[in-house]
Amino acid sequence: MNQAVLSAKQNTVAEIADKIKDSQSTVIVEYRGLSVAEVNELRRNLRNEAVDFKVYKNTMAQRAVDECGFNGLKDFLTGPNAMAFSKDATAPARILSDFAKKHKALVLKSGIVEGKEVDLDTLKELASLPNRDGMLSMLLSCLQSPVRSFACIVKAVADAKESGEFKVADAPAEAPKEEAPAAAEAKEEAPKEEAAKEEAPAKTEAAAEEAEKPAEKAEEKEGE
Repeated sequence: MNQAVLSAKQNTVAEIADKIKDSQSTVIVEYRGLSVAEVNELRRNLRNEAVDFKVYKNTMAQRAVDECGFNGLKDFLTGPNAMAFSKDATAPARILSDFAKKHKALVLKSGIVEGKEVDLDTLKELASLPNRDGMLSMLLSCLQSPVRSFACIVKAVADAKESGEFKVADAPAEAPKEEAPAAAEAKEEAPKEEAAKEEAPAKTEAAAEEAEKPAEKAEEKEGE
């Protein structure tokens, strides 16, 4: 093997290794049976979301994954394979899975996501997630919901104050204070005094009648 060929192979291995290291997601697929037109369509779909789709010789790809420490992927690098690289952790799995639903010849095999080897089941789970922009939008919506609700409440209170509809509740009326003991006693004594006044004339009349009795007896004796 001449030096030029060896150097070209080394450059290819280094290129694959660099793409793996720089990507959040790397997916290995088998494209056996896809037409040239279908492969081009797949490339366009991936390119629209900044996913790099490359076909390498399996021996070069095996050396690259081995160099990066992903030895478990070497068994999947057989047959007509291609590799998809992206800085988005979900985009390759999602786009490739969607394409495979319409084109059964495309088969997802395995991959690397955020520095870890993943199997087909994990790729399917990732395929159900939105892209980075979609997830950021969902996150932003969740973060804004409490803030939006609070802002609506504050605005409603401010509007109510301006229109005069917002009033502070009146303080509850104080319970009537207990009557002072002296006043209560005075009220109780008043009926007694009235009763005493009514009894006084009766006693005076009775005393007068008693005083008249000896005089009447004396007069009777003198008449005898």
